[in-house]
Amino acid sequence: METPASEHLATLQAKQFLADHETNSKNGAPVAECAEPHVDTRPSPSAPPVHSAHEGRRSLLRALGKRVATLAIALLAIVVALVTWQHYVTAPWTRDGSVRVQVANVAPQVSGQINELRVVDNQFVHKGDVLYTIDPFDFDVAQRTGVATAQQRAADLQVKQVASERRQHLTDLATTPEEQQTFAGNAVQAKAALDAAQQQLAQAQINLKRTKVVSPVNGYVTNLLMRVGDFAHAGTSNISIIDADSFWIDGYFEETKMAQICVGDRAEAKLMGYSQPVVGHIETITRGISVSNAAAGTQGLPNVDPVFTWVRLAQRVPVRISIDNVPLGVPLVSGMTATVTVRRAEGTDDGRWVDRVRAELVERFSNLINDPPQRPNCLPLLTTQRSPAESLPTENLPPAMAPEQINPGLAPGMNLAPRNH
Repeated sequence: METPASEHLATLQAKQFLADHETNSKNGAPVAECAEPHVDTRPSPSAPPVHSAHEGRRSLLRALGKRVATLAIALLAIVVALVTWQHYVTAPWTRDGSVRVQVANVAPQVSGQINELRVVDNQFVHKGDVLYTIDPFDFDVAQRTGVATAQQRAADLQVKQVASERRQHLTDLATTPEEQQTFAGNAVQAKAALDAAQQQLAQAQINLKRTKVVSPVNGYVTNLLMRVGDFAHAGTSNISIIDADSFWIDGYFEETKMAQICVGDRAEAKLMGYSQPVVGHIETITRGISVSNAAAGTQGLPNVDPVFTWVRLAQRVPVRISIDNVPLGVPLVSGMTATVTVRRAEGTDDGRWVDRVRAELVERFSNLINDPPQRPNCLPLLTTQRSPAESLPTENLPPAMAPEQINPGLAPGMNLAPRNH
């Protein structure tokens, strides 16, 4: 619909066209063909724009969407910040974990020169395998000497016992009480000498056996530095065996995370360089760590370190984790770094990963609002579980041999002559 202003402009243009036509016809000028008058169809500045209502609504929705998106991004950032804070401050996990193991330091029980080495570095050995041997010549000689000494003492005892028995059966005309007492005493002394000789013989036999140094555990020979020809000193360790049955993991947790750690909880330790975690459970929690302020300073006074009142570093408490399962291809090496994450004891791997992630997120959001719930008997006062007792096999003293077993037929009786050998 045209406006009054546009209609007025069109009327003026039509009148001007008719006036020019009449002038040209009077002057004899050719009359141009009738053309449509030029009408300016541009809207007047006062006219409203087309579809202005729709554009207004679009602008309002666009502005509202920007505000909603900004608010959503801000809320998401706040939630991410809170979850990150909860994960790093209170969640029971730590990057400060390490693989630990028991090491058997093997030392010989006798001294001597090493004449044979039967292992190499990093070799796996079984309990009882011979690691190296010491030159047995001196100990073999000592054993043979002990055998000879025991035989001599046994013969002396046999003769003196028979002589004492004869004196005990003689009348007062052939002997005196003093002589009987002397022969009986000689027999007792001879028996004591035989007992001592047999003890020395047993010691010589055990020392000869100890020239073969064996492994006390199943494990790996590590840092082997000895060689054939070295001199082994009794009681001085010269070879180390890593006990393959004693691996465990120590996780050093900050004290702010200890409220969510209980004995028996499932633990996952991921070693650096390996994607599959080592699975275990919390066995024990250390009940004491060193306190630097307890060290005495000058004049025996307490040496208290100055600290900032608004900055306090959380202490780290060692938590011992017993290993239950090691994935294939993951080697256990003492000293390796592990990231340890503690799960609830009732948590299992059953169910879909979506359900596990949802449950974990719900638990974390709950912990953001409320403190983690305290579980009873997390740290039992008394440890009822006892590990099996470990002991090394001991050397049994061989039974003492009777004189008749050492020297058979030497003294068959008081009235019989000895048989010829």
